[in-house]
Amino acid sequence: MPAAGDPPDALPGFHPALKDELTFPLAWGTSPVRDFEAWRRTARATVEAHLLVDPQDDTPYAPQFTARSDGDGYTRELVTLSLTRYGRVRGALLTPHGTGPFPAVLLLHDHGSRFDIGKEKLVRPWYDDTRLAAAVDWADRHFDGRFPGDELARRGYVVFCADALGWGDREPLTYERQQALASNLFHLGSSLAGLLAREDQRAAGFLAGLDRVDARRVAAAGFSMGGYRAWQTAALSDDIAAAVSVCWMTGLKGMLVPGNNTLRGQSAFHMLHPGLARHLDLPDVASIAAPKPMLFLGGEQDPLFTAEGVRTAYARLRAVWHSRGAADRLRTETRPDMGHAFPRRVQDEVFAWLESVTAAPD
Repeated sequence: MPAAGDPPDALPGFHPALKDELTFPLAWGTSPVRDFEAWRRTARATVEAHLLVDPQDDTPYAPQFTARSDGDGYTRELVTLSLTRYGRVRGALLTPHGTGPFPAVLLLHDHGSRFDIGKEKLVRPWYDDTRLAAAVDWADRHFDGRFPGDELARRGYVVFCADALGWGDREPLTYERQQALASNLFHLGSSLAGLLAREDQRAAGFLAGLDRVDARRVAAAGFSMGGYRAWQTAALSDDIAAAVSVCWMTGLKGMLVPGNNTLRGQSAFHMLHPGLARHLDLPDVASIAAPKPMLFLGGEQDPLFTAEGVRTAYARLRAVWHSRGAADRLRTETRPDMGHAFPRRVQDEVFAWLESVTAAPD
């Protein structure tokens, strides 16, 4: 039992014996399934089963678009659609000027314990002056004052970014209400993380299906929790051809250490699929995306991830891509001078990488 006065993350939920039992037996290279394509199908099916939210492929998107307005080299519109049968979601859709079809990026917003803005964290809200100040503040704090979605649209990408449940237009949460929401969904035989994964999977399909988009050149990208969402969507969706994750990759055991934010609950429930860790580690799930082009960038000064956890994850990822003869399609990097942020200089590198992997085929 924990001693009196121990912090909450020292309670029985953090149990060394349970942690030691996690061997991730379905990981590529450990799994008895030796054919990679068969392994991918098995691993993806295992993840799908642990989402606790059934596939939503039979739900029509039924999109409703607002009138377009001009941005700087692109047009802007809002679209409301059904990502699941449980409700309608509003997203921002940016389209470059010119003749398509264009490459596209599914942008996935972070957590950040700020819920009044969601899509507005990445796309400048031209439609809502009341949210503009909050969005500018967020861009200043994390992105050197730039809105990544608008920059990608200027560079020739169709960009789609929607609110996750609890952000922006979708009944904004408070920090304290997250566990209540997760608990309610668990009681209903569902999962907050599973719902998020299904919605992202469906958002990828919607974006790839637009006439203005070249379905062969759709990438997912995100920062922080959005980075987690990006690699997860690449693993679960064949509509995603490449992905960028900034400041979110680690081995699970590297997170389960005293003081880590994961053990406090709250935001963890957006990324927690109950029981999945008995089969696959976090980088094992990301490896389902192999051999797609993938970019993982982190900062040594990031307080949310231990250096050991990041090294473990990167090594596992590299082993998988190397086994597929695709080592050149995977980039893993930790910046010594970067914390939990996505500064402009790193954005420029990411955008250049995206251009290289989403270039039109000859």
